[in-house]
Amino acid sequence: MAGRQLYLYSLLSFFCVGLLMVEMVSGTRGPFIGAHIGSQFSASGVNQTPMEDVSIQCRDVCGLNVSDRCPFIRTTPDCHSEGGYLNYLEGVFCYFPPDLLPLAVTLYAFWLLYLFLILGVTAAKFFCPNLSAISTVLKLSHNVAGVTFLAFGNGAPDIFSALVAFSDPRTAGLAFGALFGAGVLVTTVVAGGIAILRPFTAASRPFLRDIIFYMVAVFLTFTALYLGRVTLAWALGYLGLYVFYVITVVLCTWIYRWQRRRSLVYSMPGTPEMLSDSEEEPVSSNSYDYSEEYRPLLFYQETTAQILAHALNPLDYRKWRSKSVSWRALKVFKMPVEFLLLLTVPVVDPDKEDGNWKRPLNCLHLVTSPLVLVLTLQSGAYGVYEIGGLLPVWAVVVIAGTAMAAVTFFATSNSEPPRLHWLFAFLGFLTSALWINAAATEVVNILRTLGVVFRLSNTVLGLTLLAWGNSIGDAFSDFTLARQGYPRMAFSACFGGIILNLLVGVGLGCLLQISRSPMAEVK
Repeated sequence: MAGRQLYLYSLLSFFCVGLLMVEMVSGTRGPFIGAHIGSQFSASGVNQTPMEDVSIQCRDVCGLNVSDRCPFIRTTPDCHSEGGYLNYLEGVFCYFPPDLLPLAVTLYAFWLLYLFLILGVTAAKFFCPNLSAISTVLKLSHNVAGVTFLAFGNGAPDIFSALVAFSDPRTAGLAFGALFGAGVLVTTVVAGGIAILRPFTAASRPFLRDIIFYMVAVFLTFTALYLGRVTLAWALGYLGLYVFYVITVVLCTWIYRWQRRRSLVYSMPGTPEMLSDSEEEPVSSNSYDYSEEYRPLLFYQETTAQILAHALNPLDYRKWRSKSVSWRALKVFKMPVEFLLLLTVPVVDPDKEDGNWKRPLNCLHLVTSPLVLVLTLQSGAYGVYEIGGLLPVWAVVVIAGTAMAAVTFFATSNSEPPRLHWLFAFLGFLTSALWINAAATEVVNILRTLGVVFRLSNTVLGLTLLAWGNSIGDAFSDFTLARQGYPRMAFSACFGGIILNLLVGVGLGCLLQISRSPMAEVK
């Protein structure tokens, strides 16, 4: 019965939010909301000068003759992207003949799917573990870590996609659409699926708390869309509301523990009203490390070369033999990404005795990680800058990193991690964040290109493709938690994650855009 009620709630919220979004896109209310919200952002962006011709839009290219499309793309300011490594619009209209346009769109679609795969792998295997290690180093409680570091790790693709979209006024509608679309998908399809997979009785107070905060966040966003601008105070209000949400979670947890200590003798444990916000039931460790059972009976000392080879190998051969064909096919696509990330992103695991210390690989990370940092900031613009006209920044980084790696290599051993090994968690966090940001930039540019080709608004693309792609990982994670017997934890994650995505995504994205603009608002 509880599962059916939750599923009916999910369907009801889906239709309500869907009707509101249709009303927004169709332009029935407000001076800001039009048939193409992305175009409205483009026409009144913060970087626009009063003399700019706002009548020329990049979407007009499809109405031109075939011979005029490439010059139009190269000369129209609205068709230029400020970030990213590839010019997808120029590739479609300048390098593919018109009769091969379906082939170009198909290739872009496959590349888009692969970028979503990169986002998921980076967030799950590199970004989140380092965030967990940082929370352990800082000795944060599970609740504080859950609503800050770990929640940010789970919502990293959504947040970084929103930050990238807000960095360009022409794609700000894409950010709003993606955040709303992900919220609708997670609170309906994912939440309803959890209730069907594992019916449960919801913890009323945490559930009501999350619903209230999410409704307030949605109301603030609708108000901003209606007014047609986001001011500095409004952006700070988004971030302040999330800080207040974190404080509320901490206080609720403290009150719960205090009540539990008082009533432990008089009440039965595990009643619905006394469930913890953080689901304090111990998580099974059966899936923690699949290869634990394959440890050799006789211990032997690996050489430095063997440690490096094993650390860079993304494939577990024993696990490969026991998995299905579909898992193997997906693993083949993941392996190049995982190898590149293993080579450039250090991962600290506090649950392991050695903290995942791999001496040769970690020393190599002191060279590769800073190199990734300078080659991904502003799409490599900082990395190729020449210092004094002599050496580029990337060469200086390689020289300094090599010297630091040499000192670390000769000052440490293979068997025991150094005292400052925990610093690699911060390096891995920063490097993985920039990898995610680089992939998210390409995702936004591809979606904008598809919007130009099919004459779709950025909001529609955000509500559909971007929202679905960024929410796939959350959906699988939540369904897995539900199957393992933790439906309340998965159900709470549905709402806690989208609160973070909406408040931090809009608040921080608009704040960064305001900081780069002479105006104190984003229109």
